Amino acid sequence: MKNEYLKVVEKLQLEETAEVLLVSIKNQVMYHQKVGKTVKTYVISTSLKPPSCKENSLGTPWGLHLVSEVIGSGQPSGMVFKARQPTGQCYWDCSEELQKQNLITSRILRLVGLEVGINSGKGIDTFGRYVYLHGTNKEGSLGSPASSGCIQVSNVHAIELADRIPLGTHLFISLNA
Repeated sequence: MKNEYLKVVEKLQLEETAEVLLVSIKNQVMYHQKVGKTVKTYVISTSLKPPSCKENSLGTPWGLHLVSEVIGSGQPSGMVFKARQPTGQCYWDCSEELQKQNLITSRILRLVGLEVGINSGKGIDTFGRYVYLHGTNKEGSLGSPASSGCIQVSNVHAIELADRIPLGTHLFISLNA
């Protein structure tokens, strides 16, 4: 997966970032690498639907992205976000009906697609599709496809990543590895 990432970086004439997040849709894991070495592996969930870069597909987009923004710093673990704003409620305080939904919780790492024609541009734009890396109230589903296109991690890991990952860090989503 790292070689796949490096080929795209070279093709786009970019520099590899000091820290990189490598996402395997196939294995439902994400590797956090620093200076080429894996420092942590996270169990994740990507889309329940097939991977897709198309708008309204609810599929996880592939390719090279960067972390452009962190939303929710200072909020408690489990805080529910709607339209990128904290609702003031943690998921366990929500109605049973709301708790059945796959909620965006704890932190949001906003992603920007870097590959024009793949995950950036009209009808395929990761940023415009509001695809994030975020916490979830469905932690029991981690390790299996379960999201509506986003990359989900545990609430503890969402906060950890939000605190540790520098803005501008590359996040590469692989279909193959």
